[in-house]
Amino acid sequence: MRIFPAIDVLGGKAVRLIQGDYNKSTVFNDNPAAAAENWVKCKSNDLHIVDLDGARYGKSYVTDIIKDIKAKFDIRIQTGGGVRTLADVDGRIEAGADRVIIGTAAVKNPELVKEAVEKYGEKIAVGIDAKNGFAAISGWQEVSEIKAVDLALKMKAFGIKTVIYTDISKDGMMTGPNIEATKEMIEKTGLNIIASGGISSLKDIENVYKTGAYGVIIGKALYNGSVNLSEVIEKYTR
Repeated sequence: MRIFPAIDVLGGKAVRLIQGDYNKSTVFNDNPAAAAENWVKCKSNDLHIVDLDGARYGKSYVTDIIKDIKAKFDIRIQTGGGVRTLADVDGRIEAGADRVIIGTAAVKNPELVKEAVEKYGEKIAVGIDAKNGFAAISGWQEVSEIKAVDLALKMKAFGIKTVIYTDISKDGMMTGPNIEATKEMIEKTGLNIIASGGISSLKDIENVYKTGAYGVIIGKALYNGSVNLSEVIEKYTR
């Protein structure tokens, strides 16, 4: 299983939100590259970087951060938040991102996913954030009428191989991920599912591992010390 420590960027700083609420943010590091260095020292091969400004306002500020991290460290970066156009995708790939995640636009402008996959293949993933089984969009500020599983199947038809799946009700709450919904997504789509949201302990990671998930994103639990990244990588990387 791939392990993705998360760096959420808001105002150029590494932060964590509770349930996507921009009014409930905690700054963990003023310098995202310094946060990345912590995870590199734990032998992480992957980073998950989210541009929260981009997710909310549709404008990306994260390319310079990606360039900085890639210049300093040999690590794979997947990034999302505010990816609305093919130019946004191009910019992040050119900055050094190994995978770009399309979220809101997968619902509002699915043609973008088609175009991006045609150009970049498996470097494109889709982020599906679910609330009560339905896809949430625009930095979690809206809930669509499309079921999360149905959206994943639609994206699969476009050539998407990887989906980052987040249960909003669990994110940042330290109450454990939605294992049942994650398992359903894996079984019904056959896609590479990266589980996200609610990871609070090694037990949670064990539960995700048992679903057969392709990967897991860990955020707040790393920053507050509930989970030791080195231990997770040693035990669950495959």
